[in-house]
Amino acid sequence: MSRPTVLLLHGPNLNLLGSREPDVYGTATLDDHVATATAAADAHGFDLVALQSNHEGVLIDAIHEARRDHSGIIVNPGAFTHSSWAIHDALAAFDGPVVELHLSNPDAREPWRRTSVVSPVATGSIAGFGGHGYRLAVDAMAALLA
Repeated sequence: MSRPTVLLLHGPNLNLLGSREPDVYGTATLDDHVATATAAADAHGFDLVALQSNHEGVLIDAIHEARRDHSGIIVNPGAFTHSSWAIHDALAAFDGPVVELHLSNPDAREPWRRTSVVSPVATGSIAGFGGHGYRLAVDAMAALLA
């Protein structure tokens, strides 16, 4: 029997992790975070498929494909968190659990970051725990899939 898979999506500018605003996002790279999440998923008995894109349509296409290929989605939408109703709608059409993930705490930052259009269609959100949030997101997904 094959293991379930979860899509781990990253939005715009997250490819710059490790060098972009390390005082906010830390010094770990995106690859570091994906490795942490992959190891945690393996320990829980599922696989991760990771994708990062700076292009909204690529993320939406991946969400659509996830409807047939993945049991859940963990998504760090980056700045699309605050503006992409298209990502909101794509996630709303996904039948499995969705965990919204942020390295920083958007509620403790600029006022425009305090609104998430993703949260209303997410099963839950994890924010403000830095890189540890990736393990927390995987743990939450494992509980939701159990």
